[in-house]
Amino acid sequence: MNLLVIGATGPLGREIVSSALAAKHNVKALVRDPAKAGFPGTVKLAHGDVRHSGSLSEAMRGQDAVICSLGSKISFKPMTLLSDGTRNVVDAMRGAGVRRLICVTGIGAGDSKGHGGFFYDRVIQPLILNEVYKDKTRQETVVRNSELEWTIVRPAQLVNEAAKGAEAYRVLSDLTGVTASKIARKDVAAFIVDLLVKQGHLREAVLLTY
Repeated sequence: MNLLVIGATGPLGREIVSSALAAKHNVKALVRDPAKAGFPGTVKLAHGDVRHSGSLSEAMRGQDAVICSLGSKISFKPMTLLSDGTRNVVDAMRGAGVRRLICVTGIGAGDSKGHGGFFYDRVIQPLILNEVYKDKTRQETVVRNSELEWTIVRPAQLVNEAAKGAEAYRVLSDLTGVTASKIARKDVAAFIVDLLVKQGHLREAVLLTY
């Protein structure tokens, strides 16, 4: 499968690239500075920026699916990078005829707000991540309103630990009574890449947590 990874140079994005290569996919990474990408030579580099739709259109050519793992710095001011960038991604996919989109947001976006545990829900999100998660919620709305074959993946707290495997984590769309804990980036990446083949959870938002 020809796969475009957006947000490829972030900690989760790099794990996604590694998992996709291990699964024998043809990986293209959208990067703002190819000189700093540091990927294996088998990864194609597309010079672009989600804020500029023209570069996305070029990167999208010939792709079968897109994984969007955009991240952002903490902001205490209103921001629209994630939602505007994802809107440009969706538009570019539409123009190129690419249908499959997996978009990573996080625990606290949309109707997952209030499921991160007491400290996260009462301190971290409202005081530190409030503006970021407002934009992640807008980002999810952009995805949901598209006609694409989308899946929204909401990881619990991401940690740099060894993968535990699919039997160790839960994949949840019904969050009734659920409190998320944590999950390794390697497990999230493996789940996302496996989802490309299984084609499961279409037009669903799912939480991944141990």
